[in-house]
Amino acid sequence: MSAEGPAPPAAPRGCPGRRPAPVRTKTGAALLHDEASGIAYDIRLTLTKEVLTIQKQDVICVSGSNPGANHRTVTLRRQPVGGLGLSIKGGAEHRVPVVISKIFKGHAADQTGMLFVGDAVLQVNGVSVENATHEEAVHLLRNAGDEVTVTVQYLREAPSFLKLPRGSPGPPSDHGSGTSSPLFDSGLHLSGDPSHTAPSSPSSLTANEPKYEKRWLDAWSVPLSMARISRYRAGPGRPRSDAFEVLALDGVRSGLLRFCSARESSDWLRAVSANVRQLTLRDMKMANQCCSPCDQVVHMGWVSERLEAAGHCPPVLPKFLAVKGPSLYVFRVPPVSTWDWVRAETTYDLCEVLFKVDKFQIAGDCWPQADLGLGVRDLGAEDMGPYCFSVTVGHGRSRSFAVELGGELAEWEAAFQRATFAEVQRTGSKTYVCSWRGEALCFTVDFALGFSCVDSKTKNVLWRFKFSQLKGSSDDGRARVKLLFQDLETKQIEMKELEFEDVTAVLHCVHSFLAAKVASVDPAFMGSQSSARKYTCSS
Repeated sequence: MSAEGPAPPAAPRGCPGRRPAPVRTKTGAALLHDEASGIAYDIRLTLTKEVLTIQKQDVICVSGSNPGANHRTVTLRRQPVGGLGLSIKGGAEHRVPVVISKIFKGHAADQTGMLFVGDAVLQVNGVSVENATHEEAVHLLRNAGDEVTVTVQYLREAPSFLKLPRGSPGPPSDHGSGTSSPLFDSGLHLSGDPSHTAPSSPSSLTANEPKYEKRWLDAWSVPLSMARISRYRAGPGRPRSDAFEVLALDGVRSGLLRFCSARESSDWLRAVSANVRQLTLRDMKMANQCCSPCDQVVHMGWVSERLEAAGHCPPVLPKFLAVKGPSLYVFRVPPVSTWDWVRAETTYDLCEVLFKVDKFQIAGDCWPQADLGLGVRDLGAEDMGPYCFSVTVGHGRSRSFAVELGGELAEWEAAFQRATFAEVQRTGSKTYVCSWRGEALCFTVDFALGFSCVDSKTKNVLWRFKFSQLKGSSDDGRARVKLLFQDLETKQIEMKELEFEDVTAVLHCVHSFLAAKVASVDPAFMGSQSSARKYTCSS
């Protein structure tokens, strides 16, 4: 996901350049889960290029009178065999409505064409059952006579266990036991009321009665441009394996989308992520039209930052990172306009940033980290991450981030590498003020010449070495660094000691110039050192 910019060093061989994943269109079932209440609702998801749409089922009038009516009043004729032809669940004792849970094909309820699984029963023969217990509702329906008039309303957000059963149906209630369970189906279909002789003619629609159908209707849509996908729970940074949420830039949220398996969740996560990346690429190209060739956006996207905190599961915060020109930008919200780029939370010089793929595992398995070695595991259904990287900046400060997919980790690593190499070649050299034994000096790292040290007062060159002559280094973690160079003629090792205000930034700069130099000579070398790219290629 990289926009056009100045020609970087050639991509390392051995792993073909990652192309943006194709746009996915997808439709499927899911559960909308409320973690506070623990209730889940059946929904359907529709994914297009720019939008994720959440659909809920509803019953609508497709012909006849009362097209806008919310309630339906239906008359059932109890049959000698089959009774009312339906089952119910729910009741006031469980603080859920009485809902039709089954309709038996060919029997009374089915023949009306006006009753559906998921209908909440409001009245029976004019008697309200909205506050009735399950047993009271069952008793009223069984003893309502040969013709039973029920008023119903389709419950769009009926808890999933009250609607179409996702597992094996519960045992039917024993008619003679006198007890029923609101969590199981209470059958009203096995036989008619023994105290009445029901007519044999079935219930049927008349020409004047309205016709109803159950359909999936759009409830709301989540725009995918600059959208954030998160599997993290609120508070401690513990990721979910079978659920995620999509949060749009304008504040619209999908809600927590839960799936029946980690494999299905991973497939949806990949599909939504692919479309978000395509839109981000489009936004990058638009932004780059207003930028100079040396200030192009190379890569950007949402990450989760792990904060430093006590305990096994530190909290995480969403951040939007962008690699642009010579800098790494950290935002709280994505930059939409040109002016937004000056509002970054933090900006770092790319040449002074050390990017590292993290291979650690926090105690308690809060951030289960895959081994990114070659051939250890593939990017199948278990590609649930999180995939972590860190950036170490000035004065040794480190920030840890995570992305949702292994491919995203590889993209970030490649983007940092390409942008840093391009910046090294563009600037050509970096000079830092330093000192040694009270003398003010200037230390320069030059892409063409290597290392040099100049006296600030006299401008005399004190020493100069090529990159190939650097044989080692050490530092005290505060200000002092020792550089070991080999003399080309005598082969003796010379040690140069310097003091810097920010020794970490200087060492990272040296690393960036060395890596760019090696990549310019042997492009395959950097690819061979890429943990994330190994992982992606092996998969």
